[in-house]
Amino acid sequence: MSESEESLPESEDAWRDRLDDEEYRVLREQGTEAKFSGEFIGKDDDGVYRCAGCDAALFDSGTKFDGEGSGWPSFDDAIEGSIERREDTSHGMVRTEVICANCGGHLGHVFQDGPTETGERYCINSCALDFEDNDTDR
Repeated sequence: MSESEESLPESEDAWRDRLDDEEYRVLREQGTEAKFSGEFIGKDDDGVYRCAGCDAALFDSGTKFDGEGSGWPSFDDAIEGSIERREDTSHGMVRTEVICANCGGHLGHVFQDGPTETGERYCINSCALDFEDNDTDR
């Protein structure tokens, strides 16, 4: 049984126990990791990016592209039903926040300036993700 099939933490204390400090700040407090600090920026292996909070599959590696210096991993599409979008009016601007549909964890934002046919650029915090290589048995 994957973590996404297990029950999710019912309290913030339980979330703190499950996540490291940076994951908690980003996933539970809508934080942002430092630009160019994430481990998945240059990763181009074949696999699936999963939510670091609940293990839900979010992005296929085939949808990842070079974000042209954005500073965070960039994708042009999410796995169907894996994310939800919310209006984010923090920091004096209007953006579209991307959250995990399974656990509600903050992942990043989506912008309508992507260089591919979808026109979308999901700008996602590396620490909100785990990576499952397609060569690995689950």
